[in-house]
Amino acid sequence: MESLEIPKQEIHIKIDNSISSNKERKNDLADAKPIVLMSILRGLHAGYFRISLSLCSQALLWKIMIAPDSPSMSHMHSKLPSMAFHLLWYLALVTQVSLCFLYALKCIFLPDMVKAEFLHYIGVNYLYAPSISCLLLLQSAPMMEPNSVLYQILFWVFAVPVLTLDTKLYGQWFTTEKRFLSMLANPASQVSVIANLVAARGAAEMGWKECALCMFSLGMVHYLVIFVTLYQRLPGGNNFPTKLRPIFFLFFAAPAMASLAWNSISGTFDAVAKMLFFLSLFIFMSLVCRPNLFKKSMKRFNVAWWAYSFPVTFLALDTVQYAQEVKDSIGYGLMLIFSSISVLIFLCMMVLTAANSNRLLRRAPVLGSATSPKDKQKPLPISAAL
Repeated sequence: MESLEIPKQEIHIKIDNSISSNKERKNDLADAKPIVLMSILRGLHAGYFRISLSLCSQALLWKIMIAPDSPSMSHMHSKLPSMAFHLLWYLALVTQVSLCFLYALKCIFLPDMVKAEFLHYIGVNYLYAPSISCLLLLQSAPMMEPNSVLYQILFWVFAVPVLTLDTKLYGQWFTTEKRFLSMLANPASQVSVIANLVAARGAAEMGWKECALCMFSLGMVHYLVIFVTLYQRLPGGNNFPTKLRPIFFLFFAAPAMASLAWNSISGTFDAVAKMLFFLSLFIFMSLVCRPNLFKKSMKRFNVAWWAYSFPVTFLALDTVQYAQEVKDSIGYGLMLIFSSISVLIFLCMMVLTAANSNRLLRRAPVLGSATSPKDKQKPLPISAAL
C-alpha cells in the first residue's frame, strides 16, 4: 500500500507595521521641529537685519524715483516701475516682520545669547538695524502720509529704541573705562549714527523740525567723533575681522544719509546737503579704488556682503535729490549711474543669497575672538556673520 504524501504548504504571515511606523515618524518630526527652530535662533543675530535694511532702502529709492516731480519720471511712461515698487515694498515688509518675529523668539528662548550680543563691541551696533529698517519701511510706505496719526505713532514706536540705545551706548563711550570709544571704535559703530539720521529724516518729513534737528545733531556729533577716532587707527579698529570688511561701506553711508536728512530738514538740497553728498561720493571712490581691501572677505559668501547694498542705495538717493536740484546733465548722469549700480548690487545680493541659502543661519564663531584690547574677558559666543 502506497503511503500518502501530504503536500507541504508554507504559510507566510505578514505583519503590517505601517501604523506604528507612521506614529514613530510623526513623533520624530514633532521632536525635530523644536530642534530646527532652536538651531535657527542660535544662528540668528541682529546682523541679518542688513537684508531687510537693504530691501527697505531700495523701496525708498524706488518711491522717490517714481514720484511725479522726480527727474527720472521724464523717461518712465509705463506702470512697471510703480508695480515693481509695490512688490518690493511688500517683500521688504514680509522680510522685516519675519526677522523681527524670529529675533523676538530668540529674546524669549535664548536671552543669554542676546545679552552677549549686546555686550559685544561689534554686535551691539547692529541692534539699531531693526529700528532703521522699520523707519525706512515707514518712510517708503505707499499707503500712509507723514501727517497721519498712524504714521506718527509708528514713528515713535520705532524711534524710541534708537534713543534708548543712544543713551546706553553713547553714555558708555565716555563714562565706562573698559568701554571707551578709543578702545571700541570700529566701522560698525557708524550704524548708530545712521539710525539717528534716518530718524531725523522721518521727523522732518512729518514737519517736526525741532525733533529732526535734535536727532540730526546727535547723529552728526557722534559721526565726527567716530570718524576722527577711526582715522587715528586706534586699537578698536585694528581688531576688526577680515570677513566683515564690507562694513567699510558705512564710511560713506553715514554722510549720504546725513545729506538726505538735511535736505528734508531744510526743504532744499542746499550747500550743506551738497557738501555731505560730495564727502560721501569721495569716500565711495576711495574705497572702490582699493579692491584688495575686500579681496579676503569675498572668498566665501557671508551675510555681511549685504553691507554693500544699502550704503550704495543711500548714495543713489542722494544723486536723485542732487539731480532734482541742479537740473543739469552731470546730475542726471550721476543719478543714472548710481541708481543702476544700486539696483544691480541689490539684485546680485538677492541671487547670491538664494544660491547660498544653505549657509544662512549657520553658526561660525569668528567674532568669538574679536574682543577689544581692553576687554580681557572670555570671548563672547557671537556668530561670525555679524
